[in-house]
Amino acid sequence: MNIEAITKEKIDAWFTEWQELEGKIHIAHDTRNGEAKGLMEAAIVLFDHLVEEGGDEILPINGVERLAFIKAKPGQYACYRQLGELFKETKKRTARLRLQATKNNSNR
Repeated sequence: MNIEAITKEKIDAWFTEWQELEGKIHIAHDTRNGEAKGLMEAAIVLFDHLVEEGGDEILPINGVERLAFIKAKPGQYACYRQLGELFKETKKRTARLRLQATKNNSNR
C-alpha cells in the first residue's frame, strides 16, 4: 500500500472528481440522453487510477468482482449505483488504513 497516495488531501481530490462525474451520470440516467455509458467509463478509469496509486489493499470486500461487474455493462443504472458504493467504501477503507498506519508509526 502506498500510504502517500491515500493522504486525506489526495483522497478528497479523487472524490471531488467522482462527485462531479456522479452528478453528470445521475442526470444522464434520469434524462436517458445516452451519455451515461461514456461518463461511467470515465468514472471507471478514475477508480482504476485511484486503486493503482493506493494499492490493492484499498479495495473494499469483493472489490475486484464488483468492478468486473461494473465494467461489463457500464451503461446500466445498477452499475452506476455499484460504482458509487465502491467509491464510498474505498473512502472509508482508506481512512481506516491511514489511521492504522499512523498507529503503527507511533508505536515504533
